[in-house]
Formats: sequence, structure tokens, C-alpha cells
Amino acid sequence: MQALESIKKRLEVLQARYPKQEDYYIPALWSNPQITTNESVVRVDPYKFFIGKIEEIKASESERQSSAIPFVYNMLLRYTTAFDHEGDGHLIRKFSRTGFRKNGTFLKGIALLPYIKSLGVNTVYLLPVTSIGIDGRKGTLGSPCAIKNPYLLDENLSEPLLETTVEEQFKAFVEAAHHLGMDVILEFVFRTASIDSDLALERPNWFYWIKKEVKDREQVKIDKNTYGAPDFTEEELLEIKEKVENGDFSELLPPHKYYSNLFILPPETVSLQNGKIIGFNNGKPISRIPSAFADWPPNDTQPPWSDVTYLRLYDHKDFNYIAYNTVRMYDEELAQEKYIVKDLWESICGIIPYYQRTFGIDGVLLDMGHSLPSKLRARITSEARILNKHFKFWEENFSLNEKSVEDGYDAVVGYLPFDAHIPQKLNDLLKRLASEGSPLPFFATAETHNTPRAASRAYGVKFSKFIWTFNCFLPEILFIHSGYELGESVPVNTGLGFTPEEQSKYPAEKLPLFSEAELCWSNKEQWTEYLRKIVDIRNQYLEIIENTSPNSIIPLQTSSDECVAFLRISAILAISSSAGAVIWALPVSNNTASDIFRTSLRPLGLMDTVTAFPKPASTASA
Repeated sequence: MQALESIKKRLEVLQARYPKQEDYYIPALWSNPQITTNESVVRVDPYKFFIGKIEEIKASESERQSSAIPFVYNMLLRYTTAFDHEGDGHLIRKFSRTGFRKNGTFLKGIALLPYIKSLGVNTVYLLPVTSIGIDGRKGTLGSPCAIKNPYLLDENLSEPLLETTVEEQFKAFVEAAHHLGMDVILEFVFRTASIDSDLALERPNWFYWIKKEVKDREQVKIDKNTYGAPDFTEEELLEIKEKVENGDFSELLPPHKYYSNLFILPPETVSLQNGKIIGFNNGKPISRIPSAFADWPPNDTQPPWSDVTYLRLYDHKDFNYIAYNTVRMYDEELAQEKYIVKDLWESICGIIPYYQRTFGIDGVLLDMGHSLPSKLRARITSEARILNKHFKFWEENFSLNEKSVEDGYDAVVGYLPFDAHIPQKLNDLLKRLASEGSPLPFFATAETHNTPRAASRAYGVKFSKFIWTFNCFLPEILFIHSGYELGESVPVNTGLGFTPEEQSKYPAEKLPLFSEAELCWSNKEQWTEYLRKIVDIRNQYLEIIENTSPNSIIPLQTSSDECVAFLRISAILAISSSAGAVIWALPVSNNTASDIFRTSLRPLGLMDTVTAFPKPASTASA
């Protein structure tokens, strides 16, 4: 507890130095997680508040159980703990009049941990907290995935008032989480870096380069003199997809010659000029680092990623370009031992052990981990587990298959965030779990930072409550994306499952992934009390619910396609019907309806805690 105690002592010094404080407002839930009044914001002495939270954490005697199924709270820290503490209507990174930042910081993250713990959580999962690039920056803050240096933390997550390093403040955050019995999982991005990455100044051969005079493409129409994603004919796309689907990576179709001719070999020297990295040969500026784009499928229509670039994991003169066959599918000719950029691989493999030794993190989620070369991914996994055999590896994979198990992952994101609002999809999931189970645990959640919010779906917060209850009785990883429990409807990013109209509604300047924003902590529809009640019921039947055996789940037939029902059983239930849990789900579309829960739930006490959906005129009974 050395780092946490150091932070506390520093706060006490500041408190003595500045005994009279200006008004400092915080969400009431931060102060008292169990609050049931209508009070949403409270005024506090910031020093007294932060010192009190640290003392509360240190007084806790929670034990960490590494074997327990994770129950996760996911945060983009600079967003989740951001708040307009002055109440002046502005949310900027400059210090408030008290000297504390308004954007999220590790100190405020520490203060939020008791609230997170009160929800029943045992694992805190942070989106990237590393330093962020400036060139090509999206929004006002830039994407946390535009990593300038993976070995450095984002200085904006520190509280300069404490006069300690951001590293010490992160250490204190991890210490505090551990003392509360919670693991800390970090998300890492290993396939890309910011286009002004510190690494490019030191190791230009780790990056792809294009001719300096080549401009970025600004329109969808292909212009052979500008840079953008390579284009393929319909016949070429069919050939590419067929080979990849058949697992044939030999002689993958390359991009057209005009595209590969835009690229140039790494320069002799590099220099940072006006915030941009320029490559030089014989003292003349000749090249720059190109930005990235969605690489699969090759005709993906996502906007280009202006702030990041792909790392050059292999060095082969015939594959000196960015395309699906060099940064994801890896042509057999390219993916050979002799072409590996060994010092880059060494650097990547050292990142997780550095965070293990320095901060004591407990696991990672690999962003697009399945897109890394298999040999590199295997090294990353094995080297981390040399230090901690229980170290957790999660995969950002939306499929459930044995390949993830073979690759050494403990869990995957899965596809429930995309299907949770569709009754037929939920029934299909139940049938799959009942017939074959899942090869490894997946996130039981209706939303992630890349999908629409649950509260933005039909029925709003009532849908959020319904799907939470549904998820609580699955044998999977309970997952709260911060703001879900508050009824937040604004997405963090419009990465997956959004229409073009929704994407235009939320430009980078309005998305928390790229710009200043705060959660709706004052939302009167926050439902943390309901969330805890369902978790309490779940905990009473945990032995049954955590049983991953397929015959522990029995999907129930109903008279409506809009109704979802299942039974959880154990060996005890075969001789006594007093154990078990039945979930009867109400419809989640607007045109049909049924009761949300039937009398089968009364033995569990659920009938007293669940709010029914509003009923349209026509009804359907289970």
C-alpha cells in the first residue's frame, strides 16, 4: 500500500496548506454508493473527500479470489470519472479553481472504486491508459488507441496538484483495487501506433512509409495519385475472401501496383517537424508515415483512422505496403522467421511484463489480438504467464470458437452485445448453450464502448433492467460498461452496429472516445439499486448459475417468438424443485408483448424487484 499511502499523505499536506476550499461538486453516488434520495450532486471538501475514500479503502478487508468468475466494470477512465466539479457548465482538461482536473484521473478512479465494489464487481477493466499521439488527432482529446508510446502513461490522467508522477498515481489505483479484492485488467493495442509515435523517431524500420508528396484521399472515389485503402474489383474480392475462408494464405492477391508504388522503404533518418514525422534520405525530405484503415474485409467502408498507423511486423521488399495480406492475414511468403522484425517483436513482448512488474496488473484484453501473427501472440502470452501463471488474457473476438482456447485466451467479448435486443437471437443463444455450451466464457453484456447503449434501444432503461436480469443467470462473465447502470444513452464510439445517420449524429467532437464528456451521473433513471438486488439474488444461487454444463440450461418453449425463457438446474434440482431459477423475458420489440416475469420467479423473490414493461394493446402469454 506504499503508493496509496503516499497519495494520502500528499493530500493531507495540501489540506493543511489550503484549509479553506472553494466549492467542489461530485456525483452523490461517488460519496454514497447506496444513496436512495433524489440528491444527485453533493458539495464536498475535495481533500477531505479523497482522503476519506482512501481511508475507507484501506479499512476494507476484501480478499482477492483469482479463481472466481470475473464480474467486470469497464471504464474509459478519462470519461467515467470526468465531472464538472465547478458547476459552471464547462468540461475541460484545465484545472478547476480547486486545482483538481475536471477530466478523469487515477485519483478520481481511486475514489470511485468503493462505488464499483458496491455493485458486486471483482474486476476493473480499463481501456488504454497509455500516452496519446497528436498528429491526425480525432476530436479534442484523441483516441486512447492512438498510442504514442506503449511504455508511457497518459499524463492527462494524473493530478499535477499531487506533485507525484502519473506512474505513482496508477500504482496507487492498482493497490486500491487489490485491497478491495478486485483485479485490474488493461486493454493493449499491439498492431498499431500513433502516426507520430515516439517509436518511429527511434526505429523508423518498424513503420511503413509513403512518398511525402502523396496526399490522403478525401473522397470515396478511387484516385490513384492519393493514399487510402487499396481497391479491388468484385472478382478479386471474391477470390481473396474464398482463399481466406478456406485458410489458404499462399499467394494472396496483392493490391494493384499503383497502390504499392506509393510506398517507399524506411528512410535513413527521421525528424519531427511541426508535429509530423518526416523521413529523410541524403538530407532530403522524402517520406511520411501513412494512416491506417479497416483492413478486413478489403472493401470495408469505415472511415480511415487518421491518427494511427500499422506497425511493420515483417520486413520483405515485395510486401512493403499496408494491405490485408501484410497486417492481418499475412501471406505465407511474408510470415516467415527470416522476415520477422525481431527488435519490434522483442519490444512488443516486453510491454505486458513491464506493466506486471511495475504496476502489478492482473490481465489484459488484446485489441484485435486474433489479427497478430500467431507466433507473436504465443510469445506475448507465454512471457506474461512466466511472471504470473494465473495472468488473464481476454480476446476482442465476437465469435465463440475453439481457436480462442487454442490461442491461450481465458475469455472473449462474444456476440451478445450485438444480439441482446433481438428475442430470436437470445433464444438461439440459449439453445446453443444448452446443446454445446461455449468453448470459453464470454461477456454477458448488452453494450460495449463500440456499440449502441442499451438505454438507447426500445424501452430504454427498462430494457437495460431486463437484459441485466437475463445476463445475471447465464454462466458467463457479468460485464458493466460504465454508464449502463446510469441509463446513459450516448455511445462512447460509433464503431459497430450504427447506421450512417447515427454516425453523422455523433461526430468525433461528440463522442467520449475522442473528446471531453461526462457520464449522466445525475440521471434520475439510474438503477443501481435494482442492479444490486438482482446480483444479490444471483449470489444466492451462484453454484447453480456458474455451472457451465450444457444440461444445466433448459430453454423453455413459449407461445410467442418475442418471449425468452429458460431454466437453470443442478443435480439437486433433479430430486428437489426448490432450487433453480427461471427467467421469463418480456418482448423487446414494440409490436407484441407478454408479462415480463411469471409467477415462477416468486420463490426467488424476483417478483418484488422487477418492473414490468409497458403493454401494448395486444398481448401474448407464455
